[in-house]
Amino acid sequence: MKDNPKAAEAEAASLTISPEKVCFIIIKAREFDAKDETTEPDPGSNPSDDKDISVLEEHADDPVVEELTSLIESLSEDEQIDLIALMWLGRDDYSSGDWSEVREEAARAHNERTAEYLIGTPLAGDFLEEGLSKLGYSCEEFEVNRL
Repeated sequence: MKDNPKAAEAEAASLTISPEKVCFIIIKAREFDAKDETTEPDPGSNPSDDKDISVLEEHADDPVVEELTSLIESLSEDEQIDLIALMWLGRDDYSSGDWSEVREEAARAHNERTAEYLIGTPLAGDFLEEGLSKLGYSCEEFEVNRL
């Protein structure tokens, strides 16, 4: 199916999640993706003595994961469905003209594990940003004002 910019704009209006929320989730997902595997699970020392290296490693009580999980779980079901649909759109499973179809598919697949699914998907932030871009949105202004 060919991308039709006018149709994509009309379809983009059907987003139930604000692009700003998606951009915030993208930033947090990228923070998580930047983490490395745990080298010492229980260092038992003062983090400042270790140059706070543990913030760059995945830990069970990772505040980024907790924040991201809490945020995604606090979204409405429709907003969660939009997130999944945006991710699928961004990883090139669909074109922007297929927004209604991808959203319907995400609604059928929706369950209580949206946060775990998104966090467990490598490059989820990139996919979400690409999905937004296909619908005519950008995180550039959001990042400039927040970072």
